[in-house]
Amino acid sequence: MKLISFQTRTGDSFGLVDGQDVYDLGRRLGPECPDLRTAIAQNQLAQFTPLPGSVAPDHQLSQLTLLPVIPNPGKIVCVGLNYHAHRLEGGHGEVGDPTLFLRVAESQVAHGQPMICPKESDQFDYECEIAVVIGRGGDRITVADALTHVAGISAYNDGSVRDWQMATSQWTAGKNFRATGAFGPWLVTSDELPPDRVLSVVTRLNGVEMQRSTTDLLIFSIPRLISYISAIMPLSPGDVIVTGTPGGVGFRRTPQVFMHHGDVVEVEVEGVGVLRNTVVKEGA
Repeated sequence: MKLISFQTRTGDSFGLVDGQDVYDLGRRLGPECPDLRTAIAQNQLAQFTPLPGSVAPDHQLSQLTLLPVIPNPGKIVCVGLNYHAHRLEGGHGEVGDPTLFLRVAESQVAHGQPMICPKESDQFDYECEIAVVIGRGGDRITVADALTHVAGISAYNDGSVRDWQMATSQWTAGKNFRATGAFGPWLVTSDELPPDRVLSVVTRLNGVEMQRSTTDLLIFSIPRLISYISAIMPLSPGDVIVTGTPGGVGFRRTPQVFMHHGDVVEVEVEGVGVLRNTVVKEGA
């Protein structure tokens, strides 16, 4: 299934996407299941697989304003330096344990919404990544069991304000300006797109390919990341793990390439689709 969170004139909801048809699952499940995160936690989604073709759709995709796939995640755990090419371009040495940092929900927008270059900086960079959404919670999850905890995957642009990120040894500031990351357009469930399948991930800026890699080149695989992170903190349904970006970021190019007002940036994940956003300079 492809699952979205969206906004209409009457409020926020979530649904199943089939082509351009959208089936409103929030309306069907009622107020006790107000969002996709809750539906995942309550294991409510599998019952709706037969909907397409059996009933009329509730909406057309083009008529909806999308929200980030999980608008209200309990945690967004991001992984840095998880492709060798990205480590090398940054001059980083031997790999030890995964490098982790957190994003807040207010730092992300949906497919089709503007990514905001803050007024404090002109060093706004792209990072294509695969996002893993947790379906079944757990604590100290084993590598062998990790994939059974995955609800599905999506695309993520870990937009980074580089001068603020690099100003200290901690990356939090450069990764959490409001509306600098993007998450979407939808969640593809694990039964349709197994999270251990080798997938390509690509960034295009104004139609020019800037990054390309495949998930078999991850230093720490998705199962290892789930196991490592859950040793530190319990994972809950709807939590998001953003798995790292490959080489080719703008900050490490000569000359450097950053995103500017009016640019269009795309992150494409094989089997998911294209996450597309326009860059807007704050105050422009």
